[in-house]
Amino acid sequence: MARMNHSAPVEELKKYGDTTIIRVYEATYDTTLVEKEGTSVLDWPFDDGVPPPNQIVDDWLSLVKINICKGPGCYIAIHCVTFLGRVPVFVTPALIESGMTYEDAEQFIRQKWHGAFNSKQL
Repeated sequence: MARMNHSAPVEELKKYGDTTIIRVYEATYDTTLVEKEGTSVLDWPFDDGVPPPNQIVDDWLSLVKINICKGPGCYIAIHCVTFLGRVPVFVTPALIESGMTYEDAEQFIRQKWHGAFNSKQL
């Protein structure tokens, strides 16, 4: 789990190879440049402070399983406005599906992102 460098996202993404970006907020930028470099962009917005809709969670978990099957070199970048709130809430189900308990997933995310969750999101 790495945070992307906002100043040079295309260069940052090139380091990771086969990448998909998921935007979990309303689109605010043109994706042409990153798509031209071979990165897929998916828009799955949902409101901050609430869980993602079930369909988005299902789509997300399917994408994670597909990318795991592709092996090393396949990455998924997820972002919202601040990387707090929606991103950790989005990542948690994938960690749980991979075998972590809810508590371990929450602790793992908190170690990576200070202030990742608020009480409403938990």
